[in-house]
Amino acid sequence: MNVLTVLRPAAGRLTLALLAGAGAAGCAVGLMAAAAWLISRAALHPPVLHLMVAIVTVRAFGIGRGVLRYAERLVGHDAAFRIRDALRIRLYTHLEALAPAGLAGFRRADLTRRLVADVDAVLDLVTRVLLPYSVSVIIGVAAVTLVGTLLPAAGLVLAIGLLVVGCAVPALQATTVRRADGRLAPLRGELATATVDLLHGHADLTAYGAVDAQLATLADVDNRLRRAQQRSALSTGIASAVAALCAGVCVITGLVAGAGAVRAGTLDGELLALVVLTPLAVFEIAGTLPAAAQHLAGARAAWRRMTEVLAAVPAIRERPHAHAAPPGPVTLTLTDVTAGWTPGQTAVSRLSFTISPGSRTALVGPSGSGKSTVAALLVRFLDPRSGSVLLNGADLRDLDPGAVRRLVGYLPEDAYLFDTTIAENLRIGRPDASDDELREALRGARLLDWVASLPQGMQTVVGEHGAQLSGGQRRRLALARALLTDVRVLILDEPTEHLDDETARALTHDLLAAAGHRAVLLITHRTDDLTGVDQVVTIHSVSTRETRIN
Repeated sequence: MNVLTVLRPAAGRLTLALLAGAGAAGCAVGLMAAAAWLISRAALHPPVLHLMVAIVTVRAFGIGRGVLRYAERLVGHDAAFRIRDALRIRLYTHLEALAPAGLAGFRRADLTRRLVADVDAVLDLVTRVLLPYSVSVIIGVAAVTLVGTLLPAAGLVLAIGLLVVGCAVPALQATTVRRADGRLAPLRGELATATVDLLHGHADLTAYGAVDAQLATLADVDNRLRRAQQRSALSTGIASAVAALCAGVCVITGLVAGAGAVRAGTLDGELLALVVLTPLAVFEIAGTLPAAAQHLAGARAAWRRMTEVLAAVPAIRERPHAHAAPPGPVTLTLTDVTAGWTPGQTAVSRLSFTISPGSRTALVGPSGSGKSTVAALLVRFLDPRSGSVLLNGADLRDLDPGAVRRLVGYLPEDAYLFDTTIAENLRIGRPDASDDELREALRGARLLDWVASLPQGMQTVVGEHGAQLSGGQRRRLALARALLTDVRVLILDEPTEHLDDETARALTHDLLAAAGHRAVLLITHRTDDLTGVDQVVTIHSVSTRETRIN
């Protein structure tokens, strides 16, 4: 993906914004020039009719400047917002294809920064870089031509001043602060990640006495970000000073050379003010270029971070003509499956077993043995490197992933609960579910009596990540959400994790009973009580490391 590809859909609006911006800037310069000539001419007390054209011109430039500036901002920002929305949708779409296996190399808080702040930085590329530079080039050429026609020496100095402000200063900035501006976006992402780690992990950090260490890490990132911002601000201040200096040099040069030309009779006295004051209006426009160049450095860093996400390869490859899932009761068969989340590492090796319709299968093994990898294979978050996973005899790689997930449901260990009501969390499973259907799902998960006892019932807010609920209640609520769906196979990944033995046995019994006619794959490391299970599949840790030759 390149910048032109992103800008192309809004090319028409960008062109209109450029024309309006050039018109507004031209009106600003014309207003200064016309007003300077009018004041100089009026000082000679000519008949007022000789000034009417200039008076009308000044009014036209004054009105046109405001109208065209508004049009430029309106159309330009409309184009920029369209580009931003299209880019954000593209990122979301790609992230949906990547999740979860393809996101192993990204942190959640940093991804949020990429989706929000970095996309907004690309928005600056249009409104604060592309349009200002284009307008400044057009107006600069026109102003140098006007002043150079009246007084070549002043036109030459104006051209040199504009080149210094528009080219030399940004080039100097790029040399001196490239590292500072280029590090702003990554450092902000790092700061966001450290902050989220501190907030979400505060209880564990406190328990292990590691809060001070995390605060020190946060302070270190903040200090590095502050130093980068200071270097960036210093560069901006120097650039502004150089722009003001160039404007002053152009004004003084115009005044000295113009006075000599008026004395020599080669320049009309009324035009002297035009030659002297026009550079002030031009540099008011060109003075934004150093800041635009600095925004460009930040936008390029943000662009690189977004392209890193877009360049990430999904863990599964969707085929262009994927088949629908075969009809009938669902049977899942794994045959000599080998799989892993990252290149060079194997999580599951040569695993084979079958999940029959309505059966209860327990997948047991120690932590790190690949149990969650098996779940990811069955819902096609991950494709096997060798072997096959079949659904009613059809290879999952030939099926539409959405169709597979409508038949095979996954209840992970850390099932996400949103910071909203119990009812809205349940309707994630089926948005059109009625209140009676929600109550039936809660009854199946053994939560209905508890919900009925709450003052607000199903309208009770569960808090961020379900913070207002106990661990067992969170798992049962996630189960109720899964029961609302029409899945034929339900995968329960460590549903009794962090629970005591008695509570774990009761929850396991309730989960298996609530699944009803569905086949269940119970993933657990507990082997003390597996009553109600038809078959037990045991897997062991894989220590094999693969070697890739590039």
